[in-house]
Amino acid sequence: MTAPLITVVGPTASGKSGLAVELAHRLAETGAPGEVINADSMQFYRGMDIGTAKVTEDEMRGIPHHLFDILDVSQEAAASEYQPLARQKIAEIRSRGGTPILVGGSGLYVRAAMDIIDFPPADHTVRTQLQQELTDRGSEALREELRAKDPASEAVIRDDRRLIRALEVVRITGGTFTAFMPPHRYEPSVEPVVQLGTDVPRPVLRERIGQRVHDMVRHGLADEVRALEHEGLRHGRTASRAIGYQQFLAVLDGQHTHAEAVEQTINATRKLARRQDTWFRADRRIAWVPALETDRLEQAMRIISSAAHG
Repeated sequence: MTAPLITVVGPTASGKSGLAVELAHRLAETGAPGEVINADSMQFYRGMDIGTAKVTEDEMRGIPHHLFDILDVSQEAAASEYQPLARQKIAEIRSRGGTPILVGGSGLYVRAAMDIIDFPPADHTVRTQLQQELTDRGSEALREELRAKDPASEAVIRDDRRLIRALEVVRITGGTFTAFMPPHRYEPSVEPVVQLGTDVPRPVLRERIGQRVHDMVRHGLADEVRALEHEGLRHGRTASRAIGYQQFLAVLDGQHTHAEAVEQTINATRKLARRQDTWFRADRRIAWVPALETDRLEQAMRIISSAAHG
């Protein structure tokens, strides 16, 4: 019998990594030990440890973890390139009798691993032109163009990187970016799949995010950013825009004070958590587990067992 792909998804600071490790150990008792596959796009980057709350060796508790630290900060992450890597890891873990556990809050990367998705074409020349237009004309002018040609995408896109990507697809294909996001359907080669979501009450999550950012700063986030600047952080289109890293690069430039960077990081992370929650709540296949309850592991295992016998 094929072990299910288990996903553990949800907003940042909701306890995904901890639950995944607990599940991996519990599944070992069933003879199909779990191994974790990363689906957080910022945790692909070597050296971006503190600011991404990357799981430490102690927190891994001996569980194999895959697809962490696979990119330099100057490289660009892409869901289309992640897709075959994740699916290869899923197959490898199953081949040795294990259970793959996909963990992360980057919704598109989760879907890339498990769903039927054909990624839209890319054109470096068009993207470079759009980046220059962003500099010359500003984001609002590009947003107006996207609103006219693909209003569904414009309504949900919040950052310039995705704005450029959506317009790139529009200009290349003459169609819409949203046309490439099909209904929620699992890739047959990846099935069976059981999706778990970590549910934390919003007021509690807000407090957890604030505390997490303060902990990151106390553990040396500013020094981590300073060190990564020498590794090419500023030149990384993805990494340089990561929450926390973007804000503390501005401190190095004298644009913000340390206190302003902390507050902006907290606010940006809370906004990210709301977007993540909205994304995952739209997927009716996800079973939500109260992440703060003492029996969360038992609840998760019951969901997995029910799916296996259902």
